[in-house]
Amino acid sequence: MNLKRYMYEMIVAFTFLLMVAAFAYKSYQVKQQTQEASQVKHSLDELKEVIALKKIWGDKKLGKRVEQLHTIVSAGKLKWSKKQNKVTASYLNLAPNEFNRLMTKIANTPVVITLLDVSKKESNYNVEFKCKW
Repeated sequence: MNLKRYMYEMIVAFTFLLMVAAFAYKSYQVKQQTQEASQVKHSLDELKEVIALKKIWGDKKLGKRVEQLHTIVSAGKLKWSKKQNKVTASYLNLAPNEFNRLMTKIANTPVVITLLDVSKKESNYNVEFKCKW
């Protein structure tokens, strides 16, 4: 077999093979770069969320916001106990509008709720609430 005779065809085949290999390498690199960019974006989003939560949980006024739960209803309907960063409260015989106000306030306060027990007697509500921050 005479290789000189097919020299140009072999050059074209080798060039085509080299072109296919370069295309595959480029596609792989683009895919890797896209995945890394996605991972960085996800990590950045998580970091922003952690920073926002840290700002909320580290708020110096959080204790005052919890104290507002003390003033929602009259003192006769409330048993309140506060120790350091823990609160235990029992609300007795709450009217529906007082109950709604209390639940809204509890839901909007950034605390860890360890116990929330709601019971209904006729048209009044009893709520036992424990939280920490």
